[in-house]
Amino acid sequence: MIDLAIITVAYKSLGDLPSLLGSIPQAVGTLTWHLVVVDNYSLDGLEERFGATPQVSVFNSGENLGYSGGLNAGLAHAPASRFTVFLNADLTLKPDSLVLLVDALKTENTAVSVPLLVDEDGRIQPSLRREPATLRALGEAVFGDHWPRRPSWLSEMVRNPDEYHGTKPVEWATGAALMIKSDVLSEVGPWDSERFFLYSEETDYFRRVRQQGFGITFVPDAVVGHRGGGSGTSLELNALMAVNKVRYFRKWHGAGASSVFFAATVLHSLLRIRRPESSITLRALFSSAARAALPGGGS
Repeated sequence: MIDLAIITVAYKSLGDLPSLLGSIPQAVGTLTWHLVVVDNYSLDGLEERFGATPQVSVFNSGENLGYSGGLNAGLAHAPASRFTVFLNADLTLKPDSLVLLVDALKTENTAVSVPLLVDEDGRIQPSLRREPATLRALGEAVFGDHWPRRPSWLSEMVRNPDEYHGTKPVEWATGAALMIKSDVLSEVGPWDSERFFLYSEETDYFRRVRQQGFGITFVPDAVVGHRGGGSGTSLELNALMAVNKVRYFRKWHGAGASSVFFAATVLHSLLRIRRPESSITLRALFSSAARAALPGGGS
């Protein structure tokens, strides 16, 4: 059994993977590892480029499974390991980052550890989140990135820079990079690829981790560079993000609370109606046909 099974989902990622792969040795130290690349876009020729690389396996999915579906496929092809690491393709791992995430999992109740994300200039990317709630959705709609130190009950995203210092328990974090004890994978279950083609899949996954009684630890000394935009950017993807926030909330909450959350999501776009993505988002929120036209489809 190796120490780390590392899984990344690649979609038009030929330019990103060399940097990620080249950074793994400095991040793992003496830990043993194997990288499974799930190729959701076979036109890149990833199998020809990396398939013969030691410690790397490339699985051609045959179609775009989305991020959550790709992670599930990666799990099915991963070797037995003590820990499993889920990584975006557009990352560069800093020295000892995965070693430090392993160290954080030595606490019995902690099942998941997440690193500090920084951009290409070394600036902290706000990656920590709080569990979605109706008041937090309203706060996000009204204030957005303004008033970063507002009360936690009015903000899902943790924007206060003071919160990114010191190892601490967190509710969830963006899914660009996370490590989990492999022996709890079966208790948490697979990523919900039925509902979440892309976006909100990590919100759901972290919630199920917590429901099983496990802790999630933020480790700021474990630093990971994140280019961002590895999944692409488009008006449709912005709409999918909003739609999947609503899908997530409806999965876990009753009709009344979900209706209020939906209204706050609509308000978010209405307050930004001059932005081109807002009209597409509003159509997707109200029209099943518009939702079906988004990446991954769905109702």
